[in-house]
Amino acid sequence: MATMTAIDPMVPEVRHRLFLRPGRDASVRAHHPWVFSGAVDRVESLPGAEDGDCCDVHEAGGEWLARGTLHRSSQIVCRILTWEAGEEINEGFFRERIADAIRLRSEILDLTRTDAYRVVNAEGDRLPGLIVDRYGDHIVVQVLTTGMARLQPIWCAALDSALAPLSIIDRTERAVHDPGMTGRLEALRGTVPTDPVWICENGLKFRVNLITGQKTGFYLDQRENRRLCGSLAAGREVLNGFAYTGAFGAYAGRGGAARVVQLESSAWATDEARTNWEANGLPADRVEYVRDDVFRYLRRESRSFDMIILDPPPYAKDRGSVDRAARAYKDVNLWALRRLRSGGLLLTFSCSQHVGIDLFQKILFGAARDARANCQWLQRLGPGPDHPVHLDQPQGEYLKGFLLRLCSRDDSGE
Repeated sequence: MATMTAIDPMVPEVRHRLFLRPGRDASVRAHHPWVFSGAVDRVESLPGAEDGDCCDVHEAGGEWLARGTLHRSSQIVCRILTWEAGEEINEGFFRERIADAIRLRSEILDLTRTDAYRVVNAEGDRLPGLIVDRYGDHIVVQVLTTGMARLQPIWCAALDSALAPLSIIDRTERAVHDPGMTGRLEALRGTVPTDPVWICENGLKFRVNLITGQKTGFYLDQRENRRLCGSLAAGREVLNGFAYTGAFGAYAGRGGAARVVQLESSAWATDEARTNWEANGLPADRVEYVRDDVFRYLRRESRSFDMIILDPPPYAKDRGSVDRAARAYKDVNLWALRRLRSGGLLLTFSCSQHVGIDLFQKILFGAARDARANCQWLQRLGPGPDHPVHLDQPQGEYLKGFLLRLCSRDDSGE
């Protein structure tokens, strides 16, 4: 085995060499950023090398293919960072990738009306294992792999230089990460703000708690779907199921909804939904707050609505729970269709990565059939463009949704 020596002490040393099995190099050559354990023949490591250290990937005959980080405790043994021979994984590398990600957001977002968005979307921005979200003057990160955790001093310096935030906060405790990693909530730069911060999204204001809020604080991936909701809400009676802090409802209110029901089981989230409604100067007589379980409410409630939004939490957190999740998605959508008026709209979502778009579509077909609902599929929905998915890695697409219209319903069998 040839000796692998770092040229620059500031460059992380390549401490592993991974050799693929014969005929298993096609996906790496096609720039898929993951190497699965089944494709690996052997790994040669320097003394003292650990999981997360830099790794060179070679085909079975020894040809160099790519460089990434090694994760022997995961089924994804290597996360590839570069296919460029000789490219070092140093601060300059991260500066370039982060600058490219920032440039994209400046081109696709109106940053005069929005100051909260995703800056880096892991594989989608060619930085596997790293999520970076901006909330005004604060940055929240999630570190999903051991390798990215070991590279933290380098990418953190690059982020600090590029964005000059008041703080960089690690919220890895809210993320699904490599086995053996410890979830963290700490400030990498500055201090964790003890009070909520205010953000602006498409001209609306929302209060976000960067310590206790879901994901990194707010569902930034739903921004464009919230805007769509607002554009369709005029004159409608709207039910915002799984309302959380009421963002979909606030958009509907600004869009001229006749009434918005914010349905949420959490007392804290309901209070935040009320705060956000009031902060945007929306009419108090056009909103109603209901604390209840969505499934129970839809079965019990006799009212019908012109628009229903369903944005539930992920029901399938692993492959073993897909069948149970499918039943839950079908049930909640079936009852939503039963509470929808003819001509009404249903915006329905799944953020379960293990429930693919085709399966979700089949679930909705089954729900409509059992609800005796004749529906039109108007639009397929997904995250905003600040959540890019790399074309070579479709597994990065997790949020999927549909805009449906109820044409008619046969209630004779109910």
